[in-house]
Amino acid sequence: MNDIRRTIKWEDNKVVMIDQRKLPHKLEMLTCTSHYEVIEAIKNMAIRGAPALGVAAAFGMALAARNIKPKNKADFLAKLKEAKDELSNSRPTAINLFWALDEIWNEVANSQETIDSLREIILDKANLLAEQDIKTNYLIGENGVSLFNDGDTILTHCNTGSLATVSYGTALGVIRSVYKKKKNIRVYVNETRPVLQGARLTAWELKDDKIPFTLICDSTAGFLMYQKKINKVVVGADRIAVNGDVVNKIGSYSISVLAKTHNIPFFVAAPLSTIDFAIASGIDIPIEQRDPREVTFIMNKKIAPDHIEVYNPAFDIIPHENITAIITEHGVLVPPYEKTLKSFLSK
Repeated sequence: MNDIRRTIKWEDNKVVMIDQRKLPHKLEMLTCTSHYEVIEAIKNMAIRGAPALGVAAAFGMALAARNIKPKNKADFLAKLKEAKDELSNSRPTAINLFWALDEIWNEVANSQETIDSLREIILDKANLLAEQDIKTNYLIGENGVSLFNDGDTILTHCNTGSLATVSYGTALGVIRSVYKKKKNIRVYVNETRPVLQGARLTAWELKDDKIPFTLICDSTAGFLMYQKKINKVVVGADRIAVNGDVVNKIGSYSISVLAKTHNIPFFVAAPLSTIDFAIASGIDIPIEQRDPREVTFIMNKKIAPDHIEVYNPAFDIIPHENITAIITEHGVLVPPYEKTLKSFLSK
């Protein structure tokens, strides 16, 4: 994907984002004029990916601030707080969403500025978070390069590229940076059931970038490792606990176990905003349960019998002992994570 293409932006007092439900068949933009429309876009996964959700929530606050018709400043802040709470309830697992909402709220909660000034402060902060996300992703990519070698075959899971961020990506950003420096690599892309983010989105991005890749069924990864056709794994993260446990797209746990069994380095790429310093371990992180139709249907075509029980968690937990290193914008963290993560708290 061309680096100048952005997943989400503020344009003409609206939030404009790539509608990821339409990919790879159509590149179509979705325009939101209220924070309620942003909430729907988040819930329906028109936009997804932890960093992108954070920026979407921030822009949602900017829309709410513009649409509120307050009686006075106290009324404005009360209604803005309602919008914040509504946005925070859109999806429960990715901490970047809550982090971005807190970043916005901290700018205005105790401010002495006028309502009009607060509207501009919120928008400026949302735009700043968007620009920071792009810079952060490039730094994550650069910091990850040293962990990879020319000739590596790299497995990745779900979509962690420009579509999951504002631009460039986390784990896929690392792959992009590695490809620029060490051309002779190949990527294996898990399809990522049930919503097929790997097949629909990561494959689309890698094809656009002309990075050599092969799409595989999720269940193929272990056999490729057995055949020594994969020698590195890099994934993203939706939330990281203080002990280094990582919550990521469902299927990540299985890959981490397979990688450990085959002595394959397993890397996580994520910004520091993904670390939840209030959570001791992964078991304490809420795991979103999604609509059963995501499992019983593929691209709106029913594939399963009627009236059956479905278990559809969106995420699982990668135990810290299965993770070789965590790549952040401030450097590479290695075990023991409880010690190294806390050392980053002040950054």
